[in-house]
Formats: sequence, C-alpha cells, structure tokens
Amino acid sequence: MPDAVKVSEGIYWLGVNDRQTRLFEELWPLPNGVSYNAYLVEGTERCALIDTVKGSFSADYRERVAQWVSAGRRIEYLVINHMEPDHSGSIKTLVELCPGIRLVGNEHTVRMIEDFYRLGADTVEVGDGDEIDLGGRKLVFRLTPMVHWPETMMTFDSRTGTLFSGDAFGGFGTLDGGIFDDEVNIEFYQDEIRRYFTNIVGRFSAMVVKAIDKVRDLPIAVVAPTHGPIWRRDPSRIIEAYASWSRHETEPGVVIVYGSMYGNTERMADAAARVLSERGLKNIKIFNASHTHVSYMINEIWRFRGLLLGSCTYNLGLFPPMIELLDKLRNSNLRGWLVGIFGTYAWSGGGVKRLRECAQECGWKLVEPVVEARCAPKPEDLRGCRELAVNLAAALDAPGDGGG
Repeated sequence: MPDAVKVSEGIYWLGVNDRQTRLFEELWPLPNGVSYNAYLVEGTERCALIDTVKGSFSADYRERVAQWVSAGRRIEYLVINHMEPDHSGSIKTLVELCPGIRLVGNEHTVRMIEDFYRLGADTVEVGDGDEIDLGGRKLVFRLTPMVHWPETMMTFDSRTGTLFSGDAFGGFGTLDGGIFDDEVNIEFYQDEIRRYFTNIVGRFSAMVVKAIDKVRDLPIAVVAPTHGPIWRRDPSRIIEAYASWSRHETEPGVVIVYGSMYGNTERMADAAARVLSERGLKNIKIFNASHTHVSYMINEIWRFRGLLLGSCTYNLGLFPPMIELLDKLRNSNLRGWLVGIFGTYAWSGGGVKRLRECAQECGWKLVEPVVEARCAPKPEDLRGCRELAVNLAAALDAPGDGGG
C-alpha cells in the first residue's frame, strides 16, 4: 500500500486503487481499474477527512487514517461530498476508529447516512456557502445536486485553493504511481475520463453546467476528485472538458453502430462509411453492437455529432444488442444529433421502424433517406446508403449543425 501523498500544504491523499472490480456499478467495464480518492485536511486546531473509500478497501483506509490518530491529531470531521457506497463504504470503519467524529453533509446526505448505515453518529448539516473552520483554514461548501445524486456537493479549501469535487471531474483508471496530472500521461486517461462522464454523469449535463457556474468564482488552484488524477498543473483543463461535454460540443466525425446476424446490415454500414471517407471525414467509428460494450459506443457517440444506426429485424423488432444501446441513448438526453437509419428484414420488418421511433423520441435530426433492405441489400439499397452518407456529410458541414 503506497503511503499517503501530500497534495498541497496540509492536504493529503489517502486513496486506494481498485484493480479487482471488473464492472463499475456492476455495469461498466474497468479494463484499467479505478481509484477511490479520499483526503485529509489539517488545520491548526483540528483535521477533517474528505470522503472515504469503497468498503472492500476499508482496512487500507483505516491504516492510513490511523497514522494521524496515533500521532495525536484531532480528527473532528468527515466531510461527505457524495454518499454512493464506493465513497461512503468505509464510514462505519471510520466511526469505530475515531469515536465522536462528526459527519458533515447537506440535508440529503444526513438522511442517506441513516438509510444506508444506521450509525446514529453525530452529524453536521451544511447548506450552500456554509463554512467550517479548522484553525488557519476554512472549508467552504457548495451544493451541486444531481451531479449525479441529489446530495452531491463540493468542498473548497480556502487556504490552498483546493476544490474537492466529488464525482465531478473524475474518470476511470487507477493511479499507477503518479496521482497528479503533471505526473502521468494525461492523454492515456482522456478516453476513460470521457467514458466515465458520458456514462455516469452525462445524463445530468444541465446540472453539471450549473455546478461549474457555482464554483467559477472560487480561486481554484487544484481540482481533487474522487476518481482519477488530481489536477494541480492545469485544473482548468478538466473543468472546461466537463463544461464542453455538458454543452454537447462535438468534434467532426461519425459513429456507425449496427446489429447484424449474418453480415447483411454490416455491408450497408461499410457502404456508408466509404462515402463518408470520400467526403473528407477522418473520424469514422464503426461498432458491431454485439461485440462492443455499450459504454464504449456511448463514449464515442457523445464525441461526434454524426450518427448512423443500422439494425436487422429480430422477432418483429430491433436486434437485442441495439435495444440496449437505444435505451442508454434515450437516458443520456442527447439532443440535436444528426442521425441516419438503415437496416434489413426478411419478411415482417420492424427494426428500422423502431430506430425511426427512437430518433423522434430523442429529438434527433433525421437525415434522409431511411434505407431498409429485404433479406440482403441489393444495388439500389447500397446506393441508398451512399446517398444517406452524402447527405449526412453535407449536414455536418452546414453552419450550426457540425457541433461545437
């Protein structure tokens, strides 16, 4: 277990790396693991802990905190920015180690503490703008509800300009030695940070924008989230990335996702992709919905405003892997995407119809023609796919339709 790491004057990282969990929230693959970042803030009179770690790592966390307890430091507060159990899972361990510690959170937090853990611990309820004085430094609280739970908030250390941001500004990936943005190859983390945002936080983009506006007046020198790197060299980079993604700003490019049992719908996807390339698009991502986890597809769809969806018909409806993708897209609240639709059927149809209905429900801009081939695509069907690609490329070039 690595030692506690100094973040800035009087602030220490007490986090852990999780290389054991395969699925975050039992949903999202973690090929590069994930970190649970927790912190300690020392004042001249008392100390505060900021969040804890997942319960399966309580022993490591306890050992970290015990170093301060054995040194005679008075740990009076645990600030809980987020109650999700990957961050609150060691509260019980902490209460046992530090009898009398006071648990700090907003009204939703206080209720959730009892509902989750039945501790009967002493709590301190804080509101927007409230402060706690540790002696020589103050912790200032900003409530940021629905980023991405109702109780989420951020804590700002006025002495060092450190913003403890909870799940906001976080990302997947363990911290393998380096924990700061200037110690790691940040490009390695970029896709996993965006995949975390698009699948965990992005559904609440409007609330993320409000949260960022709420902390813009603070002199932020360090962003210390509960997952992923700590940003001390360039904290504005992660803040502006989250802001851009939340505003649905995009890059030039097209994502093509298809569901195909025997390769016929795939042929249509390839025909469209070739024309998109001929039209100058270099960012073209093609996914077989049966082979790629939905979180990776959502990550790329969020990145590029052009989207082509293709599905064979299966039992009078969509091919099942495409159903999962469309359910997630509906839940993501992506609006204004430029979408083309294609697919195949053998006798009844239904897959393309469901794609069109989803486009209407999501408020997407449908690009014509909608192409549906019977059994296998004929030359005229492939021509339709090429025409669809031409029209999508033109729409992406049109003023106001190419994204950010």
